Order: sequence, then structure tokens, then C-alpha cells
Amino acid sequence: MVKVNTDGCKSFVGASAYTYFEKKALTAFDTLINGDGEGNDFLGWKNLPDDTPESLISDCEAVRDEWKAIGVNLVIVIGIGGSYLGARCAIEALSHGFIRPSERPQVIFAGNNLSEDYLSEVMDLAAERNTACVVISKSGTTTEPAVAFRLIKKYLEERYGGDDASKRIVAITDERKGALKTLATRQGYRTFVVPDNVGGRYSVLTPVGILPIVLAGFDVRAMLAGAAEVKREVSRRSDDNPAIRYAAMRNLLHSENGKAVEILVTYNPKLTFFAEWWKQLYGESEGKEGKGIFPASVTNTADLHSMGQFIQEGSRIMFETVVSVEKSNREIAIGSDELNLDQLNYLAGQTVGHCNAMALLGTRIAHIDGGVPQMEVSVERLDEFNLGGLFYFFEFACGISAYILGINPFNQPGVEAYKKNMFALLRKPGYEKQTEEILKRL
Repeated sequence: MVKVNTDGCKSFVGASAYTYFEKKALTAFDTLINGDGEGNDFLGWKNLPDDTPESLISDCEAVRDEWKAIGVNLVIVIGIGGSYLGARCAIEALSHGFIRPSERPQVIFAGNNLSEDYLSEVMDLAAERNTACVVISKSGTTTEPAVAFRLIKKYLEERYGGDDASKRIVAITDERKGALKTLATRQGYRTFVVPDNVGGRYSVLTPVGILPIVLAGFDVRAMLAGAAEVKREVSRRSDDNPAIRYAAMRNLLHSENGKAVEILVTYNPKLTFFAEWWKQLYGESEGKEGKGIFPASVTNTADLHSMGQFIQEGSRIMFETVVSVEKSNREIAIGSDELNLDQLNYLAGQTVGHCNAMALLGTRIAHIDGGVPQMEVSVERLDEFNLGGLFYFFEFACGISAYILGINPFNQPGVEAYKKNMFALLRKPGYEKQTEEILKRL
């Protein structure tokens, strides 16, 4: 279902070098499959496609139906990092780009930044709509979502009253502890559990992603089925396993060819947020101990008119991974024009999708000729089934790749550094010493 083509790298690597990294990838695969590597207490994501109970999906659909019954047409999903990127990329990929069906609520996202203008505009929209909220946080004390939730919770209580507001808030949080769990119990919010053994960036197939996707009107059963099919494919110990091939080649290009940057390339703007999800997955999983491949992204053909020059002729520090979709869901043919002032009559009868495919192929040839190795990861079409497969493919390949690098794929110790400084500058109680030290440096 998910296919990997590494032919665009063959002129840059030797067969013996690839064989060496393939063996390293197979060893890393064994570590991931056997669950005996670093971070093995965070491997719950591996079994989600098969183990997600039907009752969880039904409970999510019950929230959707209850909110629909009271006319909710705006759902604000509050979360940051893995607590929102998976859901957002799925909804962006599957939604009409400009029209929202009247029977479905608009799903927007907050708590992923501290922009005063952004939050004010969220509140403006909430005032015009029949609003509900999903708040996602393991602890309930992460600054960005906690600030957003405090504001939105107060607004809902003032507008609808305490009891009705509680029916419009769902918390996805820890099963037993934490500030959000305590509040949810006290206020009577409906709750879903963030599994202890699944890290945020691997959580798109948990309630963290499932509930917002269901609320937006999409088929999570098909998404889980796609993930399950890819799980079966990538769980085979074989040199033609697509996850092993992808992980082996990207580490070979990095270690032997000095490629420090991987650019994820899409040719469909619906996948722009998929690239954002991928960047967090690989950036947080691999960027440790002075190691890792820097994850970047472009959306073509638009970015061929901005980043294209650098990719073609700039520093040779990068390789590309193109995520391609073989079949469009819609078709638009180009017509002829009597005047032909735009000189496009040679395209008459062709589809826009065909032009896009030729742009992809032409760019592939140009970039390889320009010294940029290229892999391709492809699926048949952009729908729930294939998107679920892509999620699982990149998660599994990430585990293999990080183990090749010799690092723990499932922790993120560096994320805490900025928080300590921010807390000190905001004069959070308990950070007085750090505040004093930072102020001396400013």
C-alpha cells in the first residue's frame, strides 16, 4: 500500500554501502520489534491499529452526535505538538479546502502558540458560533494550552452557564493524575485517556487524534484499517520492507554522503500539515546528542518558485523524500482557447493532475542531476485509509532510523530547556533563583 522508491539515490551511493546500512536497519528493526531498546516503555503506538476498541470510536461518535443535537458548529481543539498536529494534518488533508458542509462543525486549533492576536481571533469566532471545546494535555499545566483553555473555559461558562459549559468540554488527559484530570473530575467533563505508553508525537491514532477527526466528520475506522495493513507490511523482517529501505537509505545518505537535511516534498497543498506532523515526529525523535537529520519541507509546485533555486543549486547538504499521491480524487481537464494568448493550447485535453505529475517527474530529474538524492514514498490516493497507512509507515520507520543512529526515539529532553527559561522570565513561583540568573544575562 505504501511504496518506497529509492532509485533516485542509486547514483549517489554504492551497493556495498547500502548493504551495510541495510544490515544496520535490520538490527534496528529487531530492536523495535522485540521491544528491548531505549524507550521501550513508549511502544504502545505499535499495536494501536489492531487494539483500538470499537467502544472508543463509538464513544467519540456519541460526543459528535450529542454536540450536533445542541447545534454545535464550532469545535476548538486545544493542544500543542503531538496533541494537535496529527489531528490537524488529517483534517486538513481530508477536508474541502474552501467549503465546510453545513452538517459538520468547523474544527479549529488553539493552545499551540502564545500569539495574542491569534487567541483574540479564536475568541471572536467563538462569539459568533455555537461553540464546544476539546482540551488535550497529559498534565494540564503546559503553558500554551493551559493559557488557551483558561480563556476559553471562562468564556464558555459565562456564555452558557457552568452546567451547560461542562457538557461542551471534553478533556483528553491522564487516566489518574494531573491538573486537567482533577479539574475534569470536579467539573464533570467527559474524558478520554492519553495512554501512558504512547508519546505525543506518536498519538494520532489514540483519542488525541481520533476524537477531533470524528468530530470533523471523517472515517477513523478506515484510517485504522489503513494503518493495520501497513503494520503487517512493515512488521516483516525482509530487505524489501519499505520502512527498512527508507530508514537504511536516509541514514546512508546522512552518514556516508554528508546529507544533514531531509526535505519532505509534497505536490498537494492538502499535505502541507502532514509535513508539519512529520517534522515533529523526526525532529523530536532524532535530534539528540548532537545527532540527527534536520527535517524540513516544501510544498510544490509553489515552492519551486521560492525554495527551488536553493534546492537546485545551493549547498549540497540535503536529500529529498517526495510523498506522492498516484490518483487525484477530482479531475479537471484543460480546454482549448481560440486566441491562445497564454500559449497553453498544447495542453488542451490534458488534466491538471497530469501536469502536476509531469512537474514532479521533471523536478525529480533536475534535482538528481543537480546533486540532490531523492526517494519517493507513494500511496494510491488521499483518503482516510491511505493517510492511516502513511502515519504508521513514518512512525515505524522513525523508530528504526533512530535506533540506527543509536538514540532513544521516544524521549525529548531538550524540549524542557526553553520552558525553564520562560517560567523564570514569567516569574513562576519556585523559579526565583533562575529568574535572578537570567536577568543578569540580559
